[in-house]
Amino acid sequence: MTVQLTRRTFLQTASATTTLLIGFNGSNILASGNADGEFTPFVRISSDGTITAIIKHFECGQGTTTGLSTLIAEELNMDLDQVEIEFAPANTQKYANLFFGIQGTGGSTAMANSFMQYRTAGAAAREMLIKAAADEWGVSPESISLANGQLSSGGKEASVGEFVAAASMLEVPAEPPLKDPSEFTLIGNPDTNRRDNEGKVNGTAQYAMDVYLDGQIVAVFIRSPRFGGTLVSLDDSGAQDIPGFIRTAKLPTGTGAIVYAKNTWAALQSRDAIFVEWDFSNADNRSSDQIKADLLAAVNTDAEFNARGTQGDAAESLSRATKVISKEFFLPFLAHAPMEPLTCTIAPTETGVILYDGCQMPTGAQMALGAILRIPPENVQVKTLYAGGSFGRRASPSADYHVEAAFAFALSGGKVPVKLVWSREDDLKGGFYRPAVAHKVQVGLDDDGRIVGWDHRISGKPIFKGTPSEAALVQNGVDITSVEGVADTLYDIPGLYVGLTDDKSPISVNWWRSVGHSHTAYVMESMMDLAAVEAGQDPLEYRLAHMESGTPDQNRLAGVLKLAGSKAGWGTPPPEGHYRGIAAHKSFGTYVAEVVEVSGDIDNGVVIEKVTCAVDCGIAVNPDVIKAQMESGIGYGIGHVMRNEITFTDGEVDQWNFPDYQPMRINDIRAIEVHIVPSTERPSGVGEPSTPPSGPALANAIALMGRRVTQLPMEANGITFA
Repeated sequence: MTVQLTRRTFLQTASATTTLLIGFNGSNILASGNADGEFTPFVRISSDGTITAIIKHFECGQGTTTGLSTLIAEELNMDLDQVEIEFAPANTQKYANLFFGIQGTGGSTAMANSFMQYRTAGAAAREMLIKAAADEWGVSPESISLANGQLSSGGKEASVGEFVAAASMLEVPAEPPLKDPSEFTLIGNPDTNRRDNEGKVNGTAQYAMDVYLDGQIVAVFIRSPRFGGTLVSLDDSGAQDIPGFIRTAKLPTGTGAIVYAKNTWAALQSRDAIFVEWDFSNADNRSSDQIKADLLAAVNTDAEFNARGTQGDAAESLSRATKVISKEFFLPFLAHAPMEPLTCTIAPTETGVILYDGCQMPTGAQMALGAILRIPPENVQVKTLYAGGSFGRRASPSADYHVEAAFAFALSGGKVPVKLVWSREDDLKGGFYRPAVAHKVQVGLDDDGRIVGWDHRISGKPIFKGTPSEAALVQNGVDITSVEGVADTLYDIPGLYVGLTDDKSPISVNWWRSVGHSHTAYVMESMMDLAAVEAGQDPLEYRLAHMESGTPDQNRLAGVLKLAGSKAGWGTPPPEGHYRGIAAHKSFGTYVAEVVEVSGDIDNGVVIEKVTCAVDCGIAVNPDVIKAQMESGIGYGIGHVMRNEITFTDGEVDQWNFPDYQPMRINDIRAIEVHIVPSTERPSGVGEPSTPPSGPALANAIALMGRRVTQLPMEANGITFA
C-alpha cells in the first residue's frame, strides 16, 4: 500500500481550476492565480470554494495546524472546520522561520513567528475577493460581507470560488486592514478545539512511521554502544538465514554499519544476530559517578568563561554579606523519548529524491541529503507528515538521522525507497541527550535578608559549539543556551557573576524541551526559595521584592506569580499535611508561574495533589491548545524531575526502554489548573515555557517536608512518590 501524500494536490493545474494564492516574498505580500508564480502561499482558495491553510511549521502535538489555520479563518470570517490544512513543501526562501533564517520549527516560535504573516495573508485574500465581487456586481466594497465562504450584498450572493479568477488578477493590497481584536470570534475563543483531533483518534492521520511505499526496503543502524567508538570488524553470517535479511554495509565514516531487510522485524532480528567488534580508545568510557564527579569538580574551580560579571565582583559582593548560602546541584542526562521513535523514508524521483518525514527542519534535511547524495538541495523534496512527539529530538545541529537515512539510501544503490527505522532502544541508548549539568551557587544576604551577591558556576557540554550556529549562539566562548535563565535572570541581583566551564565529552547532546532553561530554572528557583527561607520571608513576596525595578519583563513575571498564588490559595493555610511550593520563570518570550501542592511524606510517598499554573503568552490564539501545552510541559518537567535519568556504566547507557525510563503517568499528578493572563501583546511560545518552573515548584514544596533536593532525579536521591 502506498501512502496518500495529501488530500489534495498542492497546486492544481490551470486547466482544472483557478487558484488564488496569498503569501509573502520577503517582506512583500503577493498573490497569484498562476500555479508557477513566485510567491509564498499561506492560504490557497480554489474555484470550487475550498480554502486551504498551508502550514509552514511541522506538527508534533504542539498545535501549529490549529493555531495557524485559526488566523486565516479569523480574517476570512470562516468557521475553523471550513479551512483545510496542508503542510508546506520544503522551500527555505519561501517558508523560512523568520527567527532562524531557515525553514524549521523550534524554540516555541511557530505562533510568534507567523502570527502577522498568516493574519495578513487571510486579510489580503478577504479584501481581494470582496473587491472582485464589488467590481462584478457594481456595488461598493463596503456593502459586501464575507462569511463562511459566501459573499453577499443586497440580494446578491455567491461562493468565494466564483471570484477566485477575478481576484487573482487584482493588485494585492500593500497593507490589508486586519480585524480589530474586538471583532475576533475564533482568536481567543476557549471553545475552539484542535483541528487534528479527529484524524489522530480515528487513525487516518499519517505519521512518518506509517509510510509504506511500493518496493521499499528497511534500514536499521548498528551504532557504537559507547559514544566515540569506531567499527573494527563485522560478521553478518548469523543473519544470513533470517527471512527478509538482505545485506549489511559499513559506513564510510567508520562509525557503524547498516542492516538492510525487507521489513522492520527482519531488520531488527538480523541486527541482533550480527557480531561486531569496536575500538573504544577514543570513546567516553566513564561511568555516571565519574561524569558527575568531573562536572562538580569543574564548578568548584575558576570558570573557563565569564558569562556575566567577574569573579572579583562576586567575591567583593559576597564579602559584604551577613550570611552566605552555598549549594551544589547536579542534573543528569535526559532523553527526549518521543512516543514515535525516529523514522523517515527516502525515495528516488526523476531529478533527485523525496523525503517522507515528520520533518522539524526541512532546510537541514535538504542540505544533509543534498551533500551526501551529491544533488542540489532544491532537488530534495520534503513531504512533511505528522510527528509523534519531538521535544527537540527531530532536529539536531548535525541533522543526524537525515544523514543516516541519506547514507542508507546511497549505499543501497539509490534505486528503491529506503525506510530508516530507529527502535526505542536505539533512541534511549544512542540518541542525543539534554546535557548533564552541575551548578554551584553562593548567595549573599544582608541583615534584612536581601540578596547582595550571587556567584553562580555552571558546567556541562555545550550544544552549539562546533555547529553551523556557533557564530550566532556562542559569544566570548559562552554557549548562551548553557547559561540562559541565569545570566539573563529577571531578578534584581547585585554583584551577579555567572561562570561557565565546558564539558568536552563525545556524548552527543541536543536541545531538549526548554533547552538550558530546563536546568537553570531548577537551580535559580530553588536558590530563590532557599534565600527566602533563610531571610524568614514569604517565598512569593521575596521574589516580588527582587523585581522592584519594574521593567515590563518583571511586571509580567510578577503578574503570573500573583495570579498563580491567588488561584492556588497562597497565603492561606493549606489543608493539614499539605505543603505548597512556588516557582516562576520566563522562557521563549512567555512568563509562567506554578504552585505545586503536595501531601504525604518523603519516606512513605509524596503525593502531588495539584499544580496551579498562570501563563502570560500574549494574545491567546487558541486557549484550549495553550492549556494543553501548559499541562503537557508541566507533566514532562515534573515527570523527569521525579524519576528520569540517562546513566552510564563504563561508557554504555544503562536504560533501554520505558520500563527503566518511565514517562509521566496520568496518576502522578492528581490535578492541573491553568489560568491564562488576558493580554494584547504579540503571541509568544507555549510549547516549552511551562516545563522550567514545574520541577523547582515541586522541589520547593518537598523542601517544606524537610529535604531540599539538589541532586536529580528525586527518586534516585531519597524521595519516594505514592
